[in-house]
Amino acid sequence: QVRLAESGGGSVQAGESLGISCKASKYTLGGYCSGWFRQGPGKNREGVAAIYSDGTTGYADSVKGRFTVNKDKEKNTLYLQMNSLKPEDTAMYYCAARFGWCSWYNHVYDYWGQGTQVTVAS
Repeated sequence: QVRLAESGGGSVQAGESLGISCKASKYTLGGYCSGWFRQGPGKNREGVAAIYSDGTTGYADSVKGRFTVNKDKEKNTLYLQMNSLKPEDTAMYYCAARFGWCSWYNHVYDYWGQGTQVTVAS
């Protein structure tokens, strides 16, 4: 069993930056896809960014050029740097991990964190 724990959420003003992280209980970030998802008020959970074990990254169109995903294998930690935040980025952000290729489909992920809230005020 792998446990994921997000941290670093908070409230910011539009245009500001915020970084969140996800600590894994054991080494999972190699050989896995690690992803960030979010769920805003009244919305479905959606994929935001993902990184495969070879370092390949992918981003949702809505965050391209603003968000950056990376990982630190030695620390078993996944990061999401969010710049130029917008009110529509307000959501609960979750990290997830799965064996195999990255996907934007929630149901294929094996492990999930409890989420961290990001609120962007206009």
